[in-house]
Amino acid sequence: MADQFYLRYYSGHVGAYGHEFIEFEITGNRLRFALNSNYRNESMIRREMCLSDAVIKEFKRILAESEITKQDDDKWPKKNVVGKQELEVKLAPYHISFQTAKIGSMVDVNNSDDPEGLQTFYYLVQDLKIFVYSLISLHFKIKPGCVALVSCRKNGPTRD
Repeated sequence: MADQFYLRYYSGHVGAYGHEFIEFEITGNRLRFALNSNYRNESMIRREMCLSDAVIKEFKRILAESEITKQDDDKWPKKNVVGKQELEVKLAPYHISFQTAKIGSMVDVNNSDDPEGLQTFYYLVQDLKIFVYSLISLHFKIKPGCVALVSCRKNGPTRD
């Protein structure tokens, strides 16, 4: 791809079960995902895959339509003991980075100093997380007939 595209999302906290978090990152056409929950002694889940240009185009569309690049996190709740969320996006010509407290529900959004901006962030994060979860579910559970996903192997990308 000619333009640089980068996306990273992190949400986590340190609590009774240690450092629990979800994080995903897209660099180029590679998606890296990590989920750490020590509840019931679960181990960290890590997944990595290559994405087709069509999937990258869909991520870009979701980001562009959300208008997240027009937002500013100055009035958003600051990270606290409940946890934090981070979003970094490099989408030509923008390079933006946001950090805020974990958002439990729309009540938190509506009670903030910038409900419109935080609502944009909240809904974007929901869309991105559901898209990533769907890609991971498709890629690692359903192998035949999956055209949009590409596996990364030592010898380069190959279709599964």
